[in-house]
Amino acid sequence: MTGMELMAPAGNFESLQAAIDNGADSVYFGVDQLNMRARASINFTIEDLPEIVRRCSEKNVRTYLTLNTIIYDHDLSIIKTLLDAGKAAGITAVIAMDQAVIAYARQIQMEVHISTQINITNIETVKFYALFADTMVMSRELSLRQVKKICEQIEREQITGPSGNLVEIEVFGHGALCMAVSGKCYLSLHSHNSSANRGACKQNCRKKYTVTDQETGFEIELDNEYMMSPKDLCTLDFLDKVIDTGAKVLKIEGRGRAPEYVAKVIKTYREAIDACNEGSYTPEKVTAWMSELEKVYNRGFWSGYYLGQKLGEWSDGPGSKATQKKVYVGKGVHFFPKPSIAEFKIEAYDIKLGDTILITGPTTGVEEMTLTEMMVNDERNDVAKKGDSCTIPTNFRTRPSDKLYKIVKE
Repeated sequence: MTGMELMAPAGNFESLQAAIDNGADSVYFGVDQLNMRARASINFTIEDLPEIVRRCSEKNVRTYLTLNTIIYDHDLSIIKTLLDAGKAAGITAVIAMDQAVIAYARQIQMEVHISTQINITNIETVKFYALFADTMVMSRELSLRQVKKICEQIEREQITGPSGNLVEIEVFGHGALCMAVSGKCYLSLHSHNSSANRGACKQNCRKKYTVTDQETGFEIELDNEYMMSPKDLCTLDFLDKVIDTGAKVLKIEGRGRAPEYVAKVIKTYREAIDACNEGSYTPEKVTAWMSELEKVYNRGFWSGYYLGQKLGEWSDGPGSKATQKKVYVGKGVHFFPKPSIAEFKIEAYDIKLGDTILITGPTTGVEEMTLTEMMVNDERNDVAKKGDSCTIPTNFRTRPSDKLYKIVKE
């Protein structure tokens, strides 16, 4: 790995494989309930840890276990079990915010990364957590200038973590933002007794609200109907400036999003980081990359607080602004290895030659291709319909657990 580390989200094995296949340097993931996306994604189990490490180790991808929720007394035995299992499996590091997690991880000599939930905004806080951690995520509210100053002070003062290496700074690069400071929101807890800080956010901020005058009952519907729902962060069009801060890790948010989102975003940022390293990062490439990012789930893009904005940019709708979506077509039946042909049973929408199709699976990851030829019920045909059996040449192996989609424009 050279330059900035590209860190990918993984909510399940499909997303994990998509991250590995598309150039991630590291992946982060939750196990069971004690992580900040406990309800937003499927999550892995303790039994999955060896397989996660095996897949990632083959490609020299670092593995980070997120254990970054508020911890109560009744959780203490669980976190020890999780950390022991992570250590035994060979997990690279744990991302933590609670001192109980940090202390036990250090006790078993497991590398610690400080979560954004700690809200680190200055060099003195960095010095304090350097006693326990080698990598720290900065508060999302810092500007690039502030991040750069902290990185320069680490270098100048030679601030090292437990490993003896200089502390590394991690910043968010792309994905959903919360209206609350570094994600510490309590709306969901108050409204549904479902704490966002325990990974159970109900996403109140993404809904439409009306302001009511309590004295008169007069109601106002604001021009911007989703005034608590920020647009998604995107740093791709000023990525060279992000790298220039000296931050070492770029974190892509999205453990609750689909595997094709992980594939597209990681592939795009991989190309952009490499272009910055090679001196070929240009406005023309940025335009093309942004077009790719717009194809997958997003609430519109803005630059966060990195460039000095004082107020957020809010979404004008509840859902995605993606320029395309996937629709389910069918499931895998068989793979013929010698000719490299995949067989699928069509269960929903038709597909035809020229369509862009997506094949996903826990081992396959995410593969996108243009349909240029196929056999339908053992005969050449341009269209496959519901109930048909079709075979498609591929340059990768498929499995019976795989699903077939086609991509359509929104």
